[in-house]
Amino acid sequence: MTRRRPLLTLGSLVLTGLLAVPVVDAQAWELRGVKSITATTRDNQRITLGSVRFEPRGDGSVAFTVSLEPARFTDHFLSMKEFKCLDGPGEVVCHVPYPHAQPGTITLDDLAWLEHNLLFLYQLPTDFGAKLWNGLYFQLEPTEQGLRGRPQAIDLNYISAPSGTPEQPPYQPEQRDEIAPGVRWIESLSIE
Repeated sequence: MTRRRPLLTLGSLVLTGLLAVPVVDAQAWELRGVKSITATTRDNQRITLGSVRFEPRGDGSVAFTVSLEPARFTDHFLSMKEFKCLDGPGEVVCHVPYPHAQPGTITLDDLAWLEHNLLFLYQLPTDFGAKLWNGLYFQLEPTEQGLRGRPQAIDLNYISAPSGTPEQPPYQPEQRDEIAPGVRWIESLSIE
C-alpha cells in the first residue's frame, strides 16, 4: 500500500512559514515633503544646514526648494562678495548659490539640479578672497534613508557665465574629480 502525502494548502503554507510574504515598509523614503540637509564632518559631527521641500508633479518630476538656516552659517566677505560659511577646524566651507536660471526640478534618476543648488567652496581660514577653483560638488545617490552625497572637486569659475545649453546642468561627470575620504572637512551631505 502506498502512502499519500497530504496536500499543502495555501493556509497551511502560511501557518508553517513555508510561504514568506514580504513586508513592505509603509514609511519608505520618497521625494515628497520637507527633508533636512545635514553635513557630516570627518570627525563625525552632524550639522543640520537647512531643508529641502519636495513637491511631486503630475509628469513624474519633482519640484524642489532649498532653504539654508542662516543661524548655522557665519558671514565671510570674500572677493567683494558675501558668502555664508561654516568654520571648521582648519577649513572654511562656504555655500555658493547657483548663479543662473534653472528649472528647479529633479527625478529620482536625475538629481543634478538639486546637486547644483548645493555647491560649496573650501579654503583655509587664513586665505584672503574666494578661491573658486576649490569648489565642492556633492553627487547625490538614493539610499533607504534618503539621499547621500560625497564631495567631488570642481572649478566654480566654470559657471561664471551661463552655459550655451541652460536646460542642461553644467557640472557633468567630466567636470568633476573624486576626492579621497578624509581630505575635506565635510565628508558627506545627506537629505533625510
